[in-house]
Amino acid sequence: MIVLSIPAHWHVHIVFVIIAVAALLMATNRVRYDMIAIMVMLALMLTGVTTVGSALSGFGNTVVVLIAGLLVVGEMLDRTGVARFVGDWIADHSQGSKTKLLIMLMLACAMLSAVMSSTAVVAIFIPIVMRIARHTANNPGKLLLPMSYAALVSGMLTLIATPPNLVISGALSSQGFQPLGFFSFSIMGAVVLAGLMVYMVSVGKHWLPDSGKDETLSVQRTIQALWDEYRVNRELVYLQIGPDSPLHGKTIAQSELYNRHGLRILDLSQRVRGWRELKAGVSPDIVLHSDDVLHVAIPADQLDTVKQTYQLFGFHPSQLEAQYRSWEFGAVSVLIHPESRLIGKTIRETRFRDRYGLDVFGVRRNRGSVEQFQDLILQPSDSLLVTGPWAKITHLQQQNHDFVVLEKPAEASEVVPAFQKMPVALGITTLMVLSSVFNWMPLVASVLIAALAAVVTRCLSAADAYRAIHWQSLVLLAGMLPLADALQQTGGTTLIVESLLHVAEGASPQTLLVMVFFITALLTNILSNTASAVLMAPIAISLAQQLGVSPYPLALTVLFAASAAFMTPIASPIVTLIVEPGKYRFSDFIKLGTPMLLWVFSCCYLLIPLFFPW
Repeated sequence: MIVLSIPAHWHVHIVFVIIAVAALLMATNRVRYDMIAIMVMLALMLTGVTTVGSALSGFGNTVVVLIAGLLVVGEMLDRTGVARFVGDWIADHSQGSKTKLLIMLMLACAMLSAVMSSTAVVAIFIPIVMRIARHTANNPGKLLLPMSYAALVSGMLTLIATPPNLVISGALSSQGFQPLGFFSFSIMGAVVLAGLMVYMVSVGKHWLPDSGKDETLSVQRTIQALWDEYRVNRELVYLQIGPDSPLHGKTIAQSELYNRHGLRILDLSQRVRGWRELKAGVSPDIVLHSDDVLHVAIPADQLDTVKQTYQLFGFHPSQLEAQYRSWEFGAVSVLIHPESRLIGKTIRETRFRDRYGLDVFGVRRNRGSVEQFQDLILQPSDSLLVTGPWAKITHLQQQNHDFVVLEKPAEASEVVPAFQKMPVALGITTLMVLSSVFNWMPLVASVLIAALAAVVTRCLSAADAYRAIHWQSLVLLAGMLPLADALQQTGGTTLIVESLLHVAEGASPQTLLVMVFFITALLTNILSNTASAVLMAPIAISLAQQLGVSPYPLALTVLFAASAAFMTPIASPIVTLIVEPGKYRFSDFIKLGTPMLLWVFSCCYLLIPLFFPW
């Protein structure tokens, strides 16, 4: 085995060199972060600083497993439409203002993170933010970092917001002091959060990078634009069947609406046990009833006649119902393949609806629209406008020997594959959150149960679940965690702490507050926030006892500094998660995180002695 035989007393120096080289590589932004993490693991193994098992232990770390499960839960919320509704609500209520959008996003993330896992909230909010970015034509890189910083600050709002808070409260209790209360430091945390929002909407937003541009923001035409291009002489309207309509009790075929008036029913909703059930794939044998709502395409000159003859009334669907319909029903432009089986047949002869479950609403040939196309003999390179359920359109795309998809409308990217499962997804998420808040079971267990339930209930497939995981972020985190352990095991953390505290020997309590804050912040941005809290909490309490002052000011200083992981992308999973989707660089965190670190320090220096006197 090729492992360098290096004396143990040199191991601490090797760890410092590895940290310096890793930081330098990250700062250059020329090597992928996950590759740097793998290099770190290899360096720890081959230098003998850690065993092979210890170097790879990050992949079995609870935090890594937790994040993987939370990303699956976030994907479930996206695929069932929950994320889209939340994103649309925030985007709509921001009224086009980027300032309002940032404030609402940070507030929503901070409030949720105050009562549940901050990592969970960020994992769930990533698809929401990506949705908002597409909906408002914003850059994801302008939104993800403020959102993650708000999640970090949430650790300063309540006792349960982040594990270091519980570590510090437990350290106080073990020394015979009163543990911290649920809202003991909430006012100070609220001041920090307010400062974060002011900073981001005034200065920070100008420093946020443009590197997270989402390629899906390219301009796409809508279904209406395709409709106009094919010159479809029909109006798309909603009609409700009246109580005395002659259509009541007849099938669609018996109604002869198409033969008599050229009316095509695209989809309809019927009341079933008090709920409206949407039927996107209508068939001729569906029986119509009064109160049914029909989404139809009808020649403009026939609309008034049809309304009067069949007692149909104009209907305006709610925003929710319209959203459901857009997720179920769509259109696409396809080209007839040169080897298609349909060549030489007319549209009528192809029995398009029976074969594919879709309707042909327009034909273009030689760059011109064909008015009467039902009896047109199809030729290679004819293009068809077909409409129907998105599921049928997806199946049509797979018929690659018959069709070539020319253009998908903008609405195709907005389709929610499993919107019918939205109540199930909400139930799964609610139980996961309640389990976290009331500590019914370990958080990682509740998250894994939620992820498994998402697949079992078919909110998403197993393949979708694996695709939802940001493997680059997980490898980065798993590779850097053993480095933090190695720093502690070799005595590196103790060396740092003792050296810095020696400088402050004989200093005043307020000076010690400054030293404790920056030592904890340094460790937090190198190690995890939990590791820095575990190390610094007993030291801070012991220092206070030696000086004969209250331990709470220094304990609270550790608490706030442990959540100030603003300056490196590896300081906290909350930050690591956004690196890939936001396309952030190491320098972005230094530039934006330094003022935030100084703001948190200012709040600690001024407010902690005010609320927790020495």
